[in-house]
Amino acid sequence: MGKEDDVLPENYQYQWSPKSEVSLQDFLAKYKPSMVQNDGTKPWLWVHKSEPEAVGDGEGEAVKEASAYLSEVTEKVKKIHDDPSIPIRSNKKKGLKSKKELREEVQHEATEKLGDIAKKHKYVAGKWLVFAPPDRVDAIWSSISNSLVSGPLSHSKAYRAKVATSPQNETPNYSHLVCIYVPDVYDEPAVTEVMKVLLRHHGLNLMGVKSNLYTAIGIDSKHPSGIPSTVWKNTALMKDTEIKALKDEYFAELEANKGAAAEESAAKKTATGETKKAKPKLKKKGNDNPFGSDDEDEDSKDKAEPSAAPPSSKGKKPAPKKKAATDAFASDDDADEETPQTKAKPRRAAKRAKEDDDDDSEEEQAPKKKKGRA
Repeated sequence: MGKEDDVLPENYQYQWSPKSEVSLQDFLAKYKPSMVQNDGTKPWLWVHKSEPEAVGDGEGEAVKEASAYLSEVTEKVKKIHDDPSIPIRSNKKKGLKSKKELREEVQHEATEKLGDIAKKHKYVAGKWLVFAPPDRVDAIWSSISNSLVSGPLSHSKAYRAKVATSPQNETPNYSHLVCIYVPDVYDEPAVTEVMKVLLRHHGLNLMGVKSNLYTAIGIDSKHPSGIPSTVWKNTALMKDTEIKALKDEYFAELEANKGAAAEESAAKKTATGETKKAKPKLKKKGNDNPFGSDDEDEDSKDKAEPSAAPPSSKGKKPAPKKKAATDAFASDDDADEETPQTKAKPRRAAKRAKEDDDDDSEEEQAPKKKKGRA
């Protein structure tokens, strides 16, 4: 982080506060740290639980005094490193301290002094540091943002958070820095309270607490002074066993929720399967009742087959029923083909009757002719 990373530019677009026109969910959906690339104008995404606090007059004085003191400390550390009379290893018999021991004494003293400068000028705000891998940063950022505004973090003294956007050029092993801000890094109970929430409700790997003053004067893990870049390390606030216990609770709850969600999903699938099973089978074309059973279809076939024969005319012999019943699977077309045959028989009978009448008339006419001759 640079000197200006704790300062919000005026009218910065990539931030959300309770006064924003869009909802938090819409903001998180629109601006994802894995998708927003930093072109030099949008290095961070911000979410505020409350309105950003105005920078007090004490910041400038604190930075000025701390910067001058840091220069002195850096020079002292360099002299220790370059002094050949100081042994690399300590010698208790001679009462000589090693280079490392002397550097650590100077660095410890500097940490105390920088804390005094910050408190004197009331420039004591800072942040918890978390590193998130690219494949998880969106989920972690969303979880912290929602927690800060309306979840467990909202009940703590944490008041805003930020996450680094993605680098414009591909960077191997890149991780997104996430910061959760507290108003006073020297308020140990408040800082510890936020720590417990981040462990128990988010399961995060915490990297310590850094003051905004340290950021402003350029102290990081590679600073030549060797001053620790964080005001608090995790183990200075809680024991390793306590840290592990809180994270274990979080992951146990996470697994339980996953199991419950899986059971609910399985139950829904089972219910859906039963509904599909209960759906009626598709019937053959021509069936008027799509919800009828197969047995009903057979009964309707048996009842419908006798009606396939045409109704008998008065005075004419009806077609034998046995013939129609022998083929239970006859189609309507078959019935239509049989109908003309049954009608053809009366026509032939009528023709014969006409021929007989003609014969009778000829016989009657023959005797008449004989009578006429007599």
